[in-house]
Amino acid sequence: MTATVVLIGLAAGTYGLKAAAPLLLSGRTLPPAVARLAALLPAALLAALALVSTVTRDGVAVIDARLVGLAAAAIALVARAPFIVVVIVAAAATALARALA
Repeated sequence: MTATVVLIGLAAGTYGLKAAAPLLLSGRTLPPAVARLAALLPAALLAALALVSTVTRDGVAVIDARLVGLAAAAIALVARAPFIVVVIVAAAATALARALA
């Protein structure tokens, strides 16, 4: 019972926060500085998430084959490879690094 109440409360809070910005801003535009930040923030958060997922295991920093795969993916992205090629290159690099280790 308590877990259900907590879950419903968290869901209501989440939806309330998501609805707050459109309701409060309605027809107004964001200030230019906030608009630039809003445009850049998702990419920065995704990059941070990928890095943390790659170099940590159980809260401890480790350097292993996953970092090789991330580096290979970054090189493929800089080379403007299609997304599927980036994924395949990263997987292959990771597999190769694990096979050689």
